[in-house]
Amino acid sequence: MFTDDYNNMSNIHSLDSAIKNAQEKLLSLQHKDGYWLFELEADCTIPAEYIMMMHYLDDIDPELQAKLAVYLRAQQSPDGSYPLFQGGTGDISCSVKVYYALKMAGDQPDQPHMTLLRDFILSRGGAAKANVFTRITLAIFEQLPWRGVPFIPVEIMLLPKWFPFHIDKVSYWSRTVMIPLFILCTLQAKAKNPLNIDILELFVVHPDKEMHYFPERGLLNKFFLFLDALGRKSRILISKKMHQIAVDRAKNWFTERLNGEDGLGGIFPAMVNAYEAMLLLGMPADHEHVVTARKAIDKLLVIKEHEAYCQPCLSPVWDTGLTLLALQEADLTATNSSRERAYDWLKTKQLSDEPGDWR
Repeated sequence: MFTDDYNNMSNIHSLDSAIKNAQEKLLSLQHKDGYWLFELEADCTIPAEYIMMMHYLDDIDPELQAKLAVYLRAQQSPDGSYPLFQGGTGDISCSVKVYYALKMAGDQPDQPHMTLLRDFILSRGGAAKANVFTRITLAIFEQLPWRGVPFIPVEIMLLPKWFPFHIDKVSYWSRTVMIPLFILCTLQAKAKNPLNIDILELFVVHPDKEMHYFPERGLLNKFFLFLDALGRKSRILISKKMHQIAVDRAKNWFTERLNGEDGLGGIFPAMVNAYEAMLLLGMPADHEHVVTARKAIDKLLVIKEHEAYCQPCLSPVWDTGLTLLALQEADLTATNSSRERAYDWLKTKQLSDEPGDWR
């Protein structure tokens, strides 16, 4: 009995000690301005897209590319695929982008990890079955025809608010990603792809002969496919003046929201789309907006000794809020000063409009 009591007290002491050590570690990581910021890993789509961005621009950093490739290889699942979360099932879209990125980085198709990855992709129907965003990327790299992606003209920017679809009716994330993408798709951006890397081996049917990029699942699906076809055919009716007004409206929309070195929407896909769209529109690489956009993208890189990856975004608001909750629940010693600085920092990030939240 006394032995059990002693063991219980010992365990409690060990637990208290562990909590105190964790608390002290968290406090030591607090930024002088009051917030906490930790690394944020996502799926392998983001680091793969960074490699692809370098090849789109013909602006390749060999050392960085090699480190990104090391990271990508290390994340591969036993079945050869790449999931969207740790322990998840393989995702064909993520897997296609990783395969293409690794091939750009110099990996050969006959290497075991590439063979395994390719077999997974082909078993899921091949690259033609990847999602819309992946197929747009492949169209930009001339790996499939533009008919393999939805018709999304930049003239969408001119639709009135009463229209069933309007840009103000979708989430902020969607707006920031889609609006620069309208420009890339309408102008049919073309990657420089200096090494002429292709991935024809990932298609079950040659992409030029593939007729089933859009599955016909039901009446509603067929209706949207009809609208897509109608939109493509009516493209010639859009005047050059109207087209230019739409392009200017899209460009002005995202350049006004570049958000300094924190980037458009604070998220990697939107930042890259805006960066590539500005260059496509002829803005010079040393233009203030272009330089700022690239800095925002590169702030997301986590570069270590032997590997590197790209974060989807920075997360100081999340990290600070979660850290404060942990400190509040495990306050073994006074942390009022640190917590007050964190509260003060969080208040500066709160939006003053309704409902007064953090977004």
